[in-house]
Amino acid sequence: MNLNDPRDLAPLIEAFLLASGKPQSLERLYELFEEPERPEPKTFKRALEVLGKSCAGRAFELKEVANGYRLQIREDYAPWVGRLWEERPQRYSRALLETLALIAYRQPITRGEIEDVRGVAVNSNIVKTLVEREWIRVVGHREVPGRPALFATTKAFLDHFNLRSLDELPALAELREMEPEPALDPDDAPVPAHLQALADASLGEDEEAEPVKDETSFRSLLVELDAMEQGLKTDFDDVLQHDPGAEASLEGEQNEQA
Repeated sequence: MNLNDPRDLAPLIEAFLLASGKPQSLERLYELFEEPERPEPKTFKRALEVLGKSCAGRAFELKEVANGYRLQIREDYAPWVGRLWEERPQRYSRALLETLALIAYRQPITRGEIEDVRGVAVNSNIVKTLVEREWIRVVGHREVPGRPALFATTKAFLDHFNLRSLDELPALAELREMEPEPALDPDDAPVPAHLQALADASLGEDEEAEPVKDETSFRSLLVELDAMEQGLKTDFDDVLQHDPGAEASLEGEQNEQA
């Protein structure tokens, strides 16, 4: 086997990725070769191109995500391949997905700021689930009373959604187009003017209808997020640089522990 020939190197990289079962960075793949036999970087990249082209017309593809490269089943086959597992895919609530969307598009963000946008309290189980799945993490604390935690997404989040970076998140305008128009509920049908007048007259002059505070709709949430899309952070490592108070606080905690 000539490791300096991309055509020979491509099947070996394929074997590495199949055996690993998870994304592998170029650095990690380099480490799998002894120094004397290690291919040139340009040869390695060419071999990845050869491997990607060799997947054409096959059931799997070479995909680059945040943590590197992986071989995965094409999305077209997912409905059938999923039958291999008896357990049904986990379904996530609308509240969880809205919370995740806010963190992804406005990170770093506190729980209180999420609640301000959504208009309702964030269930603790939602945050727990996102942390356990390693989709979000605490990157600091806001320097305000109570020092609330700041949440940001992780590379595992990007890997799960087939993204290399936050730059590949869909534009909010695209998400609004995907959101179907709400069906008209019979209870929401317009009330005839004469019936509304009779209903209003039946109320006492001193009585006022109590306003109902409802949860922010997903469409309204996207409109709110639209203003936040500019200046989206794409580097996980510099997230604290935008919050000097949080960084200083974290350093203080480390000194106390020492």
